[in-house]
Amino acid sequence: MKEIAVNVGILGTGNLATTLGRAWAGTGHAVVVTGRNPEHASRAASQIGGGAQAVEPADFAARVEVVVVAVAWEGLEEALALVGGADGSLSGTTVIDCTNAVDYATGRLKPTSGSAAELVARVARGAHVVKALHLFAGASWPYAGPRDSAPVVAICGDQPEALERVDTLIEDLGARAAVVGGLTSARQLEEAAGFVMRVVGAGWNPRLAVPDVDPALLNAGSATAS
Repeated sequence: MKEIAVNVGILGTGNLATTLGRAWAGTGHAVVVTGRNPEHASRAASQIGGGAQAVEPADFAARVEVVVVAVAWEGLEEALALVGGADGSLSGTTVIDCTNAVDYATGRLKPTSGSAAELVARVARGAHVVKALHLFAGASWPYAGPRDSAPVVAICGDQPEALERVDTLIEDLGARAAVVGGLTSARQLEEAAGFVMRVVGAGWNPRLAVPDVDPALLNAGSATAS
């Protein structure tokens, strides 16, 4: 049984924002978008289609059930403040942080400690933050290929209900979600983006830079050994 459509709010107006918004609008979710520049927000809503609407930042939090943060690291705190996150406007709301806090030239993670997702949790008081989708910033959603080849999106967060909701939204992208821990795991996920960039910078496909491990065979081997 398909879950009831939710109101998805996109904080950001770039390529990732429009790609995700278009995919979710196509599966029946209501999408609103906001940002610093009203013209950019209106253009993004038009590109998303499916009845997507641009809204003023002050009206954003009241219109959404899930927020997708798709902005640059340098503008992250400002964007959250724009929609009242510091004042508790997103308290209790599932917030998906897609921020790539990485130096694109070197692959180095910009926060000296913690993660972008943990910053979101500190700034947006009471929000239920889930790190997700930053490794697929350039992906073309939705995925429509074979199920056993669908992308696996690693996610982490502290609230089970928020993780479940994000899992459902990822399924609507045609992908599969893998919960890898609580929000303290976000730094590791963000560093993975830097690793991918370093491998690409060296001229290689990052898919070939990690071992091909079948969990079923691994578990079977452990059971035999015991």
